[in-house]
Amino acid sequence: MAAGEPGAVEDGDRKGGLRAALGGLTTRGRSFLAAGLAAAVCAYVLGQGDLLRVGLLLAVLPLVCVTVLYRTRYRVTGTRRLSPSRVPAGAEARVHLRMENVSRLPTGLLMLQDRVPYVLGPRPRFVLDRVESGGRREVSYRVRSDLRGRYPLGPLQLRLSDPFGMCELSRSFSAYDTLVVVPRTVPLPVLRLAGEASGYGDGRQRSLALAGEDDIIPRGYRHGDDLRRVHWRSTARHGELMVRREEQPQRARCTVLLDTRDIGYQGAGPDSAFEWAVSGAASALVHMLERGFAVRLLTDDGNAVPGEGSGGFAGSTQESADSAGLMLDTLAVVGHSGGGGLSRAHDVLRGGNEGLLIAFFGDLDEEQAAVAARMRQRAGAGVAFVLDSAAWAGDEDEAGRAEERLRRLRESGWIAVPVEPGAELPALWQLAGGMRTDSPSAPSGGTTGFTGGWS
Repeated sequence: MAAGEPGAVEDGDRKGGLRAALGGLTTRGRSFLAAGLAAAVCAYVLGQGDLLRVGLLLAVLPLVCVTVLYRTRYRVTGTRRLSPSRVPAGAEARVHLRMENVSRLPTGLLMLQDRVPYVLGPRPRFVLDRVESGGRREVSYRVRSDLRGRYPLGPLQLRLSDPFGMCELSRSFSAYDTLVVVPRTVPLPVLRLAGEASGYGDGRQRSLALAGEDDIIPRGYRHGDDLRRVHWRSTARHGELMVRREEQPQRARCTVLLDTRDIGYQGAGPDSAFEWAVSGAASALVHMLERGFAVRLLTDDGNAVPGEGSGGFAGSTQESADSAGLMLDTLAVVGHSGGGGLSRAHDVLRGGNEGLLIAFFGDLDEEQAAVAARMRQRAGAGVAFVLDSAAWAGDEDEAGRAEERLRRLRESGWIAVPVEPGAELPALWQLAGGMRTDSPSAPSGGTTGFTGGWS
């Protein structure tokens, strides 16, 4: 029963047969039937005709209710609408249900029950009074999850009951909807881009300088071209009709790298280090898209999202909201990878022309720290948020071993920021914006650095 798409249930449906209808007897109906049969047996043994009539009445009543409810024919349609269909973790979504009686007969008492995963809350149940022919009823309920993921809603079950409560029959709609719970994002401060990072700042400045301007690159006239685009100076020089061609300015690029290695994180749950990294990656990519960057999401196994356009970046013709939605949907279901290294992500990055690289790393051993150091040379600038998962998991014996890895990353040119348990990303973002790769806290190993952060 997709949003805006009606589903229908016909109460006279013979699927399951009369035996299934008898299986719908309630406790009251079964009690009446058992009492009637017992009274009939006692009346036969004792020779009491009045008791026999009472017993037959008690036994027949639930059977009559089953037959009437089974043979009743009317159609009920229903629609479900999610508002919204994509929510961040911890936020609520409202589910609207609308039932309509499209048959000529009024319905009896209707009980609605929608199937939802337990993480979204209790299963919603509603009781609707008699619905007249052509009438409709609307109900709604709220769902909420602290865990990201994709959760099916439905199918909706419709339960019918006779006036005496002797029998209940259930029918189900066939369709269902999906609620996407994406990682929680936080707004990040806007920091000035110094433009000193090689291959990054220049591209950003060029993009801003050319925005809204035409690059006059003439080409030969083609049938259907607007004559107002004719470039007469080039036409006179080439001796043939030439038209102006608009070239779209190149957008500054940003890659958000998420380390999903299973061995890189300890613990689980909404407050774990891995969930912080996922939420941080979501916040970073949304922020950079809002600042006009062409952004892609890259994981340690080499998968890039959205994966379209040059190098897998969100192309300039794509709407930022669509690109953000695609990447957030991916982060909603991302889990730990079985791989043990960052080499595949390193291979995806090209040499020095990938713009800004924002990475969220888990625990790095000596080998993976070396790969991350080489990865920095394939980007114009690099900012790394390094999580010590042992500290997040409360393992004091293993905590504190990330200092050597941070030093190595900084020597290779990364702006490396340690992430303590419970740290807030906006504060770390501000801290990274004020760091230089040649500062004492970040020993120089690269050729350039940020003096004022990035936009």
